Parts: sequence; C-alpha cells; structure tokens
Amino acid sequence: MSLTLPLPQPDGTLANYTLSQREPWRAPVQPSFNRVAYSAAHVVADPRAAVDPWVDCAIDWDTTIAYRQHLWSMGLGVAEAMDTAQRGMGLDWPTSLELIRRSLDAARDVPGALVASGCGTDHLAPETARSVDDVIRAYEEQMEAIERLGGRLILMASRALARVAAGPADYERVYDRVLRQAREPVILHWLGDMFDPALRGYWGSADVDAATATALGVIAAHADKVDGIKISLLDKDKEIAMRRRLPDGVRMYTGDDFNYAELIAGDGVGGSPTQRQSDALLGIFDAIAPAASAALSVLATGDEAGFHEILAPTVPLSRHIFRSPTRFYKTGVVFMAWLNGHQDHFVMVGGQQSARSLPHFAELLQLADAAGLIEQPELAAQRMRMLLALHGVAS
Repeated sequence: MSLTLPLPQPDGTLANYTLSQREPWRAPVQPSFNRVAYSAAHVVADPRAAVDPWVDCAIDWDTTIAYRQHLWSMGLGVAEAMDTAQRGMGLDWPTSLELIRRSLDAARDVPGALVASGCGTDHLAPETARSVDDVIRAYEEQMEAIERLGGRLILMASRALARVAAGPADYERVYDRVLRQAREPVILHWLGDMFDPALRGYWGSADVDAATATALGVIAAHADKVDGIKISLLDKDKEIAMRRRLPDGVRMYTGDDFNYAELIAGDGVGGSPTQRQSDALLGIFDAIAPAASAALSVLATGDEAGFHEILAPTVPLSRHIFRSPTRFYKTGVVFMAWLNGHQDHFVMVGGQQSARSLPHFAELLQLADAAGLIEQPELAAQRMRMLLALHGVAS
C-alpha cells in the first residue's frame, strides 16, 4: 500500500506527503520512573449504539478498558473520568461512575497499576446551584460513591462553585469541608478557562497570583490530605512559582500540555524534591504514551539529555492538539488512537470528532510521524485515506 497521501493545506490546496516509516517509540518492557506519571485517558464511544449522539452517551466498554490496560503496561497511571474522557462534555456522572468502577476492577489484575478518579459536582447543573452548601453536598455525594468503590480522588474544579462563590472564602469553606472527609490524600485539580470557560475566576479571582495564594492557603491548611495539585494553566512560570511554594511532600502534577518536558525535568530549585520538579497528570500522555514511557525511564537513570531528546519532537504535536480552542483537544487524542489501531472507528461521545478541521488532522498526522508516534504506517495511511475520502479528497 502506498504511504503517500494528498493532504489538504491551510490555504485549501493539496500537497503529497509520504509517511516516513521510521521506527516508532516503544515503551520499555519493565518501565521504571522517578516521577509519578498519570495519563488522563480518553473513552471509546460505541458507534453502533442506537442513541442520539448529541444527547446520549454510549461507551464501548471493552475497548475503553483495553486502552487503560495499554497505558498500565507502559508504567503510566490512569487519571480516570477526567476532562480527556469528555467529563462534563458528553460523559455524564452516572456513566463516569461506571467508568471508574470498571477501571478500578481492571486495575486489580495489574500489579502496581495506578488509578486516581475524578470527583466533581457535574451532576449539579451550575444554573440550578443556589448556594455553597449545594456544591458541598454534590462533592460529598461523588466522594462517597468513589470511595465506596475503593477509589482515590482527584478533586475536580466545579463549575457550580465558580458560579455561586462570592469570593475566596467560599472556596476555602468548600475545600475545608471536603478535604476533612477524604479517606486518603487527594489530588486537587485547577483547570484553566482555556480548557473550560465556565471555570474563569476559579479560587475567587481572575488574577492568577491571587487565585494561587488562595489555593496554596487551602493546601497548607490540609497538607496531610493533599497528595498534590494538578494545574492546567498552560503557563510554565506560574506553575514553577507555585511549585516552589508547596508544602514539603505535596506534589505539583503538571497539566501543562505545552511545556511538560521542561517542567517534569525540573529546575533543581526548592527546599524539597517535590518543589524542584513536577510530576505528571497529562492528557497528552494518552496520545504519546510510548514516547512518554521511554522518556521517563531514561530520566530515571539520570539521563536528562536523553529524556529531552525523546520528548522534544512530541511538544509541537502536543501544542497542535491543544491549540485554541483548547477544549477541543480530545478530538486529536482520539484521532491518534484511531490512527494507531487502538480503536476501529473515529467516532466520539457527543459527535466531537467534528470539532477539528481536515487540515488540522493532516498536520497532526505529519507531526505524529515526525515524533515517532505512528505505530503502524500502513494502517495509518489506510485510515487517513478513508478520512480524506469521507471529506471528498480522492487519492
């Protein structure tokens, strides 16, 4: 089969591109990391279900769980039912809880498998929330359900809280109440408004420095109940500044899909190891899992140059997948999984496969090829040719 494809360009013309057939990155047989690394994993829709895709959520459970087993085999943890899984963007709370249950069940058969599960308030529609107490009750309901399954929590940012909070004190009250009840240390999650516009002004201020101060105050007051905080602000300087101020032993989980390599490597500045480097909880690790596993294993040997050599070519790919509007990044993640044969269709919950353009996919394919992330070039060429034909581009 020909590996040359007529790819649409941003100016509307076509240009031939030939896949390189370079050897793709493979995860080590027994990966070993000196960072905690979670991949926020996507879900696989069931395209054969007789549902209205814009309204109902149908999941192919077997393929969804198989992808998590794929991530665990490479040493990566799974951050379950998060934004990458279209949580609150097609994936509702009952389906999220079922996803968490199935993921936890599957993890019990995998020695050392890490799972942390998203706990939010998404069953409470923001427009129906009337008070901070409503938000607290919503968090408590999800926390109880996840902990009953034996899950550890990622305390997700709440759209309802962002709507009803009058200022920082309301955030302090909610997190104080919820953290005091947590059975095990949780990961806090601060998602920027570039990912979700409804979260603008989280922690009670649109000023990032003021919001950071509030979040740090919450963490300091409950350091024994906080494993770490994931921030997704796409601002490495803000992340580094916050990382240096975290209490001893509280981790910074980078959610910066633009600058993750530099942030994970660290800068050596800080009074404790967790202040000098970031751990990872990243959506892009879903799409670049083999390279991420290989790079983290190299870093654990002390070879920082080798780590950057592997990850550097993945950064342009990640910046393309997460380009504005950033909230549509899930489409690129699922496209990569389809190209590489991890699912047999390119259909998403909520019909989100339509959220990016054909030229966007064409550039994504070329960047993935350059990064050594096309696992089966002939399959990728065949599937890209199908997508081109669907959009009226003949080979």
